[in-house]
Amino acid sequence: MNPVFCPAPLTLRGVRFEIPLFCAPMAGITHSAFRRLLSDFGGYGALFTEMLAAKMVIHESLESSPWLKRRPSDGKIIYQLLVVDTVNLARCVDHLAPVAGDGIDINLACPAATVQVQGGGSNLFDDPDRLREIIRVIRQRFHGPLLVKIRLGRPTPHWRAVLRDRLRLFEDEGIDALTMHPRFAEESLNRFAARHTLQAELVAETCLPIIANGDITGADYIRDRESLFKTSAGLMIGRMVAVRPWFFAQWHNPELKITVAEVWNRYCGYLSDDFAPKQALTQLKGFTPYFARNFVFGHTLFRAVQSATTWPAALDRANQFLSSSPALSQTLSLSGL
Repeated sequence: MNPVFCPAPLTLRGVRFEIPLFCAPMAGITHSAFRRLLSDFGGYGALFTEMLAAKMVIHESLESSPWLKRRPSDGKIIYQLLVVDTVNLARCVDHLAPVAGDGIDINLACPAATVQVQGGGSNLFDDPDRLREIIRVIRQRFHGPLLVKIRLGRPTPHWRAVLRDRLRLFEDEGIDALTMHPRFAEESLNRFAARHTLQAELVAETCLPIIANGDITGADYIRDRESLFKTSAGLMIGRMVAVRPWFFAQWHNPELKITVAEVWNRYCGYLSDDFAPKQALTQLKGFTPYFARNFVFGHTLFRAVQSATTWPAALDRANQFLSSSPALSQTLSLSGL
């Protein structure tokens, strides 16, 4: 079998991403404990934080906050921000400066109603004047790589023209790269497939590097569609990394052997290190729907953890399931995640 395609190293403002494979920002998942777990396996170019509200960041400790803290072993980390206006934005950027040298990313893609009603995510993408003002404030204060994550926009007859206008805005205001999730703003992950057939067309529209995102489930997915990704500056993977935290290592070494129960227990230890028990339980419940997909009867693990009311109970119930040598799934589905 031919080796799977992987883009060439990517350099943005002097920061070199040797392997331009990126872990997507995932709400409730890509905090410090999960990033620590991924770093045990390696194989990526950078990890993204989950989307962080700019107004929250200024109140978080760089040393102890699970959202902001980073360990030397983590490798490169890009901090993604939920921004809605410029109030305290300069203060936020300055606060992140000691840890965010690898990059800051502005989320212009999130379709969640709770984000849009605030004026963030895809709502901000729709507002070029406000968007330009926000980028200028960040660019004035931050001299490292500045990225944006976008979708295609709204499904109107003029969506291409709107997208082209935003690409010009990004180029003019000093954005260094963008991640493209090729769905329209409010299309769900399960009902609409990512339109990777548009990748070459979109790359031709801008001088900016475009990182491809959406529905990338593994090396086989890229191998079967290699012609679609040849112009991509990088690949960003989300949900499948939550299912298999060893995803990037296995990308490079398909024969990699993993003890799934050991990975689970190691992750639980990392949660204990970074979160108080009640918070750790909340984070574990958010992670379990993904990780449970590794098992034929993963719903048993899911129910055991979701019904636990304390951190010790969740650990005990999960280990009862794992100690029974549960059968592993031969094929994985992301449906419903």
